[in-house]
Amino acid sequence: MEQPRKAVVVTGFGPFGEHTVNASWIAVQELEKLGLGDSVDLHVYEIPVEYQTVQRLIPALWEKHSPQCCVEDGPESIDSIIDMDAVCKRVTTLGLDVSVTISQDAGRYLCDFTYYTSLYQSHGRSAFVHVPPLGKPYNADQLGRALRAIIEEMLDVLEQSEGKINCRHKH
Repeated sequence: MEQPRKAVVVTGFGPFGEHTVNASWIAVQELEKLGLGDSVDLHVYEIPVEYQTVQRLIPALWEKHSPQCCVEDGPESIDSIIDMDAVCKRVTTLGLDVSVTISQDAGRYLCDFTYYTSLYQSHGRSAFVHVPPLGKPYNADQLGRALRAIIEEMLDVLEQSEGKINCRHKH
């Protein structure tokens, strides 16, 4: 029996301030070129750096690509159900020429807001990946390959824990 295709939505941020190019969007475009294999429908979007757009766009993306959302008053904090420690360890063992570490901080402001909105819409099936500026020290190809490896491991970890998933919000 053929496995159902998975929808994966990956966003990068647009330019802001003196950053005429945002490395996160470059990495996402590289990922789009590489793809995530035949069993995954990859949807990529550039998110403009403005709150009102995020407020409208993130729920719309979840609605479009993954329409099983519950709605309730948003809790103060929501944890990702993806074990990013495990993802990090597994990506590190792949021996990519990119170092990957865990972060407890999505960076405040719009990044935090976007991540929270995604966590809320996805019941914790989201993660935030920091991308360093281009050339400091990684090039676009390295960033794209690292992003693909991270997402593939996330999908794997999610699949293993899928039986335990429900609307688990930390209050």
